[in-house]
Amino acid sequence: MTRLDWLVLGAYLAAIVIMSFALARGQRSPVDYFLGGRKISSWAIAGSIMATQVSAVSLIGAPAFVALKAGGGLRWLQYEFAVPLAMIGLIVFFVPIFHRLRIITIYEYLERRFGPAARSALSLIFLISRGLSTGVSLYAASIVLSVCLRLPLAETMLLVGAITVLYTTVGGIKADIYSDVLQLLILAVGTIAGIISVLWLIGDAREAIALVNPERLQALDFKNHGLGDGETFSFWPMLIGGVFLYVSYYGCDQSQAQRLLTSETVRESQRALFLNGLLRFPLVLLYCLFGVLLAAFLTHQPDFARRIPAEHPDYLVPLFMVEYLSPGITGLVMAGIFAAAMSSLDSAFNSMSAVTMRDLLGRGGKLGHLSERQSLRWSRLYTAIWGVFCTASGFWMSRAEATVIELINMIGSAFYGPTLAVFLLGLWTKRTNQHGAIAGLIAGVAVNIILWLFFPSVSWLWWNAIGCGIAFAVGYLLSLLFRASVHDSAPEMLWGERRLLFGQLVRRWSLLLLLAFVGMVAVSILIEVLAIPR
Repeated sequence: MTRLDWLVLGAYLAAIVIMSFALARGQRSPVDYFLGGRKISSWAIAGSIMATQVSAVSLIGAPAFVALKAGGGLRWLQYEFAVPLAMIGLIVFFVPIFHRLRIITIYEYLERRFGPAARSALSLIFLISRGLSTGVSLYAASIVLSVCLRLPLAETMLLVGAITVLYTTVGGIKADIYSDVLQLLILAVGTIAGIISVLWLIGDAREAIALVNPERLQALDFKNHGLGDGETFSFWPMLIGGVFLYVSYYGCDQSQAQRLLTSETVRESQRALFLNGLLRFPLVLLYCLFGVLLAAFLTHQPDFARRIPAEHPDYLVPLFMVEYLSPGITGLVMAGIFAAAMSSLDSAFNSMSAVTMRDLLGRGGKLGHLSERQSLRWSRLYTAIWGVFCTASGFWMSRAEATVIELINMIGSAFYGPTLAVFLLGLWTKRTNQHGAIAGLIAGVAVNIILWLFFPSVSWLWWNAIGCGIAFAVGYLLSLLFRASVHDSAPEMLWGERRLLFGQLVRRWSLLLLLAFVGMVAVSILIEVLAIPR
């Protein structure tokens, strides 16, 4: 990178840190630190959710998947079809209950509904899985960043981890959210800059795309089902499994759900989910367009194609940037990759601190003797501690084999469906008790692990639906067979306000999100028709 590129990147990083210190001035209590005083607007929440989900791995991995990876191509778009459908479920079922209870962590709901054991179990699962997966994200992003920055991997990981720990510890959730919004803009601008650069280099884009393998231009795969055929990236597992995955990720994972609790009203949070359901697809479409153009570029530049390691197709984007982008533009795109990396980390640090303070140390009023100022200082301390832990786990991952990293991600996916089932048992049933909920969680995870060990040809995306169904059924039936006292099935714990489903605004949002789903499929079909030569 040139001095201009380093200047652009340095200016961006400095702006993030300065903004965090400015936002920290108004913090007086844990509610300010973890929930931004419940005064965050819907557009900021939506931008933060999008930036967090669109990680550095996606920014680099999606174009590489489209252009190079075996079995890849525009089928990546199918990942997005489930998003608007999942948003409908969250808008209708989850957000109204969580807001009504005025909680800081979603696991507080589980203690009120089932008991302390359920809260502790899900809290520990979240801390362990999120701590390790955040280390994976840091390591994966740092690999490609080290290539671009020409820095050793260890120094790159320390740089990304230290800056993220600093601004998250100081600024809290508000710094996370507003930095995520800025990071989202940088991501979009950087991707557009990359697209324009490729178009400039290849000249006639349509002629170049005609040379791309037609299989990479197929956006939809209805032929395979993923239930034993070994095809993970086909329509049905990505749609059905994706709905369960996204509902659990956005509604039952504190790192995401915490953002939905930062608004003042239910409507603001629901509007944020609605915006996320509409706007994520265009951003991913940009990534995929970048990937198609890079695939065309590789046909024009076989020497460059040979320099990309076969075992590391994710090097495509960073190597392209280093070799072909002009000074200043490279710095901008590098800022985008930094932005994606940090937006994946900051939410984890803050949410893990919240779970530690509220669900482990502070359960039962054990920290009631602390003043709000003291609680705020402890909250910042635990944010820093978890930040250091996640950075250290990234170093541990750097010594592991690639298969181990894939294993950890798949194990994380094995928990999403069963975790969702525990929340659904609480929201939808009156008779489910704590013993049944925990037994269902264990059964769902056990079935998913059996599928992973003995049925590898079953798409891991199906684990989300299968694990959820097993956990829900086992939890409910065992609660009926072995009755125990139900901790709290009061109306405020259950999704009892059925009228919310038919409320005018919610009904309108749901209809628009359904139309968005249909539109996404239609756009994907149109792209495939236009891209593949006839």
